Amino acid sequence: MFNFDLTNGYVLLRIIVGLFLIPHGVGKITFRPGPIGFFTAAGYPNPGLFVNFGIVFEFAIGLALILGIYTAPAAWLTVAFMLVATVSVFKVSKGKWLWNIGGCEYPLFWAICAYIVAMNPT
Repeated sequence: MFNFDLTNGYVLLRIIVGLFLIPHGVGKITFRPGPIGFFTAAGYPNPGLFVNFGIVFEFAIGLALILGIYTAPAAWLTVAFMLVATVSVFKVSKGKWLWNIGGCEYPLFWAICAYIVAMNPT
């Protein structure tokens, strides 16, 4: 816990994965119509509930990864979260891959990064 050895690539990746979750939580707060529209398009039954879950998840798990608290469980939860995001983006984008045109490449990349952290908890 509280391992901040930035010369260790696994520690650095753990912190980066955690840091990248935080702005997405902030975005769900500051521009709520966007994520509600996304969850609606993805077919989620109660989009507001999923947005709220995303906010709590991204802040709580992001902080856990940054601080190195329960790293393996936090990373595995992030893997699952990002795989669901990947499938949702794939569905909404109608199968696009490249992130810069709305595809699912970005969340899949972060799922893989979280998997690496889960396999090497620091």
